[in-house]
Amino acid sequence: MSGIASGSPSELELEQRRAKLRALRSERFFQLCWQTIGVSGLAAASVWAISQPAWVIHQPEQIIIKGNQFLSGETIRSLLPVKYPQSLLSVQPQQIAQKLEGAAPIAKATVNRHLFPPGLTVHIKERYPVAIAQLSQGALLDSKQQDTSNVGILDENGWWTPLKNYTALQKTLPLPSLKVIGNPSLYRENWPELYQTLSQSPVKVSEIDWQDPGNLILKTEIGTVHLGPYSNKFDQQLQVIDRMRQLPKHPRYTQIAYIDLKNPQSPAIKLQPGKTQSPTPKSP
Repeated sequence: MSGIASGSPSELELEQRRAKLRALRSERFFQLCWQTIGVSGLAAASVWAISQPAWVIHQPEQIIIKGNQFLSGETIRSLLPVKYPQSLLSVQPQQIAQKLEGAAPIAKATVNRHLFPPGLTVHIKERYPVAIAQLSQGALLDSKQQDTSNVGILDENGWWTPLKNYTALQKTLPLPSLKVIGNPSLYRENWPELYQTLSQSPVKVSEIDWQDPGNLILKTEIGTVHLGPYSNKFDQQLQVIDRMRQLPKHPRYTQIAYIDLKNPQSPAIKLQPGKTQSPTPKSP
């Protein structure tokens, strides 16, 4: 009787494949272990290196400020929550950025650490002041803007910042001449468009009273002007004001209370109480 074969060719081939798979898995396992050890070692070496005296911020001059135009680098550095000397490892970039955005007229701050040479680079985007903003009685601000004072600074996007954040930072910082009275949370949406239109107009406006959203009041070079609610007629209303520059010099209109331009096509002049109403001259 002939001997029985120990296994068919297909079974032998299957066993060889299994052996190769076991060897491959074992090889990958050891590779993963070495990679883990290598990454851990590199991280530990980095932590050790950063914690050494060579990677320490010893003085404010190691902090580079970029993007500032009207706030000095010295002023910005004075606001940073950094204690000298301080290891770069203990510096929290996000915390520093939040501190700057909350304590200064800065819209955006980004803080990066660098080892060669050791220090920080702070990129900022400032909020340029365009108006002094006085809060109307009972006005509420956003939670991020709460402050006990009622006078602040308004930027071109309608962001309100306490006045002390400017005056306390830099004594020589020029303040805008334009004044706005009202609740920023109510007029912020329209402010960017209004300010852009106003900045391009030859009409000089010293004050904007926005306490009543239904009646925007301007104090201009020709007197007080009532415009009604802010609308797409604002540019046209400014053009009418510009054409009425000589009105205060007219002998009939020396006692003007205000000019009513709610309808720019038909301006009206309101005289002081007790004065005789005179016909409104047509604008040129």
